[in-house]
Amino acid sequence: MGSCKEKEREQAKCVWVHGPIIVGAGPSGLAVAACLSEHGVPSVILERSECIASLWQHRTYDRLKLHLPKQFCELPLMGFPSNFPKYPTKHQFISYLESYASHFSIQPRFNQTVQIADFDPSSGLWNVQTQDFEYISRWLIIATGENAEPFIPKITGMEVFQGSIAHTSVYKSGSDYKGQRVLVVGCGNSGMEVSLDLCRHNAIPHMVARNTVHVLPREIFGFSTFGIAMALSKWFPLRLVDKFLLLMSSYILGNTDQYGLRRPKTGPIELKNATGKTPVLDVGAMAQIKSGKIKVMEGVKEITRNGAKFMDGQEKEFDSIILATGYRSNVPTWLKSCDFFTKDGMPKMPFPNGWKGENGLYTVGFTRRGLLGTASDASNIAQDIAGEWLTIKESKNSHIILL
Repeated sequence: MGSCKEKEREQAKCVWVHGPIIVGAGPSGLAVAACLSEHGVPSVILERSECIASLWQHRTYDRLKLHLPKQFCELPLMGFPSNFPKYPTKHQFISYLESYASHFSIQPRFNQTVQIADFDPSSGLWNVQTQDFEYISRWLIIATGENAEPFIPKITGMEVFQGSIAHTSVYKSGSDYKGQRVLVVGCGNSGMEVSLDLCRHNAIPHMVARNTVHVLPREIFGFSTFGIAMALSKWFPLRLVDKFLLLMSSYILGNTDQYGLRRPKTGPIELKNATGKTPVLDVGAMAQIKSGKIKVMEGVKEITRNGAKFMDGQEKEFDSIILATGYRSNVPTWLKSCDFFTKDGMPKMPFPNGWKGENGLYTVGFTRRGLLGTASDASNIAQDIAGEWLTIKESKNSHIILL
């Protein structure tokens, strides 16, 4: 009798999904779920946290605004409210995502951490295991994105530092660092913004620029730099567009090399398309660098008990260290028996073909092209699955039942 009850319990934990399984309830997961629903295809979103867009809700700093105008950041089928500013705040963006989920009746299954996802060739189905259930479907859509986990670099001496070390994923405001000497490791958009925020709260930031970086003005004569680049690239070769952007940047920001921010030899748009490395859009940090309030340092050689030694021989004392070292994909830790991704968790197929794998596997949000790339992926995936969905729906022999 006891063994029968155990079998019943095991069967209760096995969930057949009538439609695709989507892993991740960030903007990418919401976008593809909405596009699928427009085609009449149901889906189930598995989300490890207790809310949608957990990265935005829990791992972003207070002063964050979208770096691009809102028309470049909206999800498919529903734009931003007309009363939102040109560059919505973090909280406005989150409210937009919540309205989006409500509008399309998207209800993720929260607190479901995917531990293993594996394709079974014998059944032609995907088995996705969380801590509570095993979900089974013909289709698996990976929407965990490029920024699933904070990247913490290993720097010699980190363990002996007497002050605090924090990643930008837990940084909220410079008010926590008032009056402190702070080392910010990284000079991307996050590193620049955090350094600027520290300045505005009377901290003394030193920003590490270990690699080359393109810094562009967010706007050129009142127009979005990104928008200008998008428009020009439709008519002119990328190298010509890059030359124009660099000419305008030099005119507006000056020569960034003389402030310790060396530019790559490849132009900003060409570099972004080739490597995914995003140019920094300046929102005020350059003025603070020029005034000396943000000090740009070379690479860190070693962290010491009271500060850091740098590649150029300098040694300085710091109260705190903030790691603006970005995020990475976590797909290789749970997706098994699949060679569609690199060891870094990115699709091997370059854009625009990285959204579809084999055996019903899809990815959304891995284009390194922001929310525009997400919208493109979501639309492609929904159209692709919809055709197969109709065939299966009409088949009398289909054994998949509605969750």
